[in-house]
Amino acid sequence: MLDLSQFGMFHTAIALVAVCFGIRALLRHGEIGTRTRSGALYVWLTAATAFTGLFIFRHGGFGVPHVLAVVTLVVLAIAAVAERSAGSLFARHVTVLGNSLTLFFHLIPGLTETGTRIPIGNPAFTGPEDPVLKAIVGIGFLVYLAGATVQAMRIRRGFRTAAAA
Repeated sequence: MLDLSQFGMFHTAIALVAVCFGIRALLRHGEIGTRTRSGALYVWLTAATAFTGLFIFRHGGFGVPHVLAVVTLVVLAIAAVAERSAGSLFARHVTVLGNSLTLFFHLIPGLTETGTRIPIGNPAFTGPEDPVLKAIVGIGFLVYLAGATVQAMRIRRGFRTAAAA
């Protein structure tokens, strides 16, 4: 049917739940961070998604999706260190924007894998290099940049308010 192994289904399920918690954290708190339950679940499930993705070799050996998984783990680690060091404006930016960036990272394999499998028998995209897919991912990146700008302005406002108090 969708040509997914049981491990691939497990990996996909973790990713979908992670994205739901990430969106919930953004809508509820304006950011993704481990100080909230939804943010912490997002971070841990995203790490699990990236880790399990390292063991999926549908297209042969180590490839671009594996690189994205490693980059995701690195960004999550950097954001976690920054969140624990808290206090500085820079650390807040690294935490919030890093975690949000990993939500954008979910979009890339999510759209690629879904679009190259569905609808069954006549998938929406021909493959990862499909121009329409690249355009959609590009639009997703622009949405991330807009959201990151809003988050950065909110963080700055919060620091100015705290400094004035």
